[in-house]
Amino acid sequence: MGKKFLVSLFLGCCVWAQAQDVSRSFFRVPLDIPLYLSGNFGELRPNHFHGGLDFKTQGVEGKPVHSIEEGYISRISVMPGGYGNALYVTHPNGYTSVYGHLKEFASAIAKYVEDEQYAKESFEVNLFPDASLFPVKKGEVIALSGNTGSSGGPHLHLEIRNTEENEPVNPLPFYLSEIKDTKPPRAYSVMFYPQAGKGVVNGSKQKRSIAFVNRSGRTVLAQPVDAWGEIGLGLRAYDYMNETNNTYGVFSVTLYVDSVKVFNSMVDRFLFDENRAINGWTDYDVYKQKRSWYMKSFLPAGNRLRMLHAGDNRGFVRINEERDYHIMYVLEDAHGNVSRYRFTIRGKRRQIPSHVPQGKYLLRWDQANIIQEPGMELAIPKGMLYDDVEADTKIIRDSSAVAFVYQLHNSPVPLHTYCPLTIGIRNFPVADTTKYYIAGKWGNALHYVGGTYENGWMKASIRELATYTVAIDTVPPKVEPLNKGMWERSKEIAFRLSDKHTGIRSYKGMIDGKFVLFTYNLKRRLACKLAKARIERGKRHALELEVTDFCGNVTRVKEEFYY
Repeated sequence: MGKKFLVSLFLGCCVWAQAQDVSRSFFRVPLDIPLYLSGNFGELRPNHFHGGLDFKTQGVEGKPVHSIEEGYISRISVMPGGYGNALYVTHPNGYTSVYGHLKEFASAIAKYVEDEQYAKESFEVNLFPDASLFPVKKGEVIALSGNTGSSGGPHLHLEIRNTEENEPVNPLPFYLSEIKDTKPPRAYSVMFYPQAGKGVVNGSKQKRSIAFVNRSGRTVLAQPVDAWGEIGLGLRAYDYMNETNNTYGVFSVTLYVDSVKVFNSMVDRFLFDENRAINGWTDYDVYKQKRSWYMKSFLPAGNRLRMLHAGDNRGFVRINEERDYHIMYVLEDAHGNVSRYRFTIRGKRRQIPSHVPQGKYLLRWDQANIIQEPGMELAIPKGMLYDDVEADTKIIRDSSAVAFVYQLHNSPVPLHTYCPLTIGIRNFPVADTTKYYIAGKWGNALHYVGGTYENGWMKASIRELATYTVAIDTVPPKVEPLNKGMWERSKEIAFRLSDKHTGIRSYKGMIDGKFVLFTYNLKRRLACKLAKARIERGKRHALELEVTDFCGNVTRVKEEFYY
């Protein structure tokens, strides 16, 4: 076991112990109801780790949200997606707490936000008030819980960040006594990864998953496993808690081979720049195809995650003797509940096929790379890949199409951040070049990526090796009034917005020629509460609504109403 592995584990344990010690004096609960979680810290999510705890709010909105410690409101954000309505409270103890998906802010904060929205003529705002403007006391009600932004149901999202580094840390140690959990994590299956040209599993060079099953009261793999050479392992596992049916992320996973620790993951903190590196730790291809998470128990060559620890062999297992290799996974949650899964890999000498590169391009994780084909170029700066990729790049030619279709690889491969892609336009059925965009292609479906036109080329940025082409959008958004006959009685004007190709980029509402605040969410509902609108009462009003998509197509709606 390498010295770096031991040091990393020691530091991780110190951080966890420090958080547990701090919990004795810091931070009250944010809600006045029994605490149950719908999501825990570090859960695997598409392209990111879950940055906090999701507290259930009994299936409803409007629960009082308390500041967990004294401090001041340092940031307020309002957006259609993401955290929706969110507050950030900076505390003198070195932490900042974040409260997301809120329904309403406390009255003084709400007035400040509304004034800023009208001043900027924008629903979406990101505000940084002076520290003296909104001081808060420990336990003070700062908002009501809600379901705004990218939320699938009413709940409170709570984060605790190290203020200096803006680094999320696990809030659960501060609330261990408030949240009951006696259930250990549970593993469901193991993925075996024979390394190309270096190993085989059950005589095959292909990766394969084998489920855990219960036989005579024992948890075992559903079928025997033999291997030869170098292989990696991965695990599909989830955690559980008392009195809920939710699944959660697993705090710690440790792999032992013949009682020797070879790998450990401890999801206790991460920097935002590390978020997309989740795609190097998990099996990205399996997730994209089956929406199933496998955590690899070995490090990718370009590993960026401090939460992953391995010895000198990066967690790979070498099967080079004809004997049984004893494997054990130890899974632990933040409450100390532990489960163990044991199985054997029979070392069986087999012929290991030589590896013959299959792709057209060999992309190195530690070098800058260029994929260049007729009418297309992709630049991949150094460090954007988590491992080497043999890119199976192909062109699907159609002389009558706007552009060729470019398969960058035959299965999706994540990039750590955006990389510039350029595709040439071959035919111009539409004269207005603002109507062209780069699209991802999955089967027959097109997905908007974006881009700008320049001298016959479309330029955009992508975060995945997949299949791309150029498409056209000349269709304006669809704007549908909701319950128009009830606007006066309900004191609310509402529309449903949709766009077939590129999506809604912006909207603006005017009543009697003046800006009025409309709220918008990812559920595509645009609404204006007339009781809060800054308009004269007791008369007929003229409403004008302008909605624009990402290719600049505009829909304008005019309506009259009495209020």
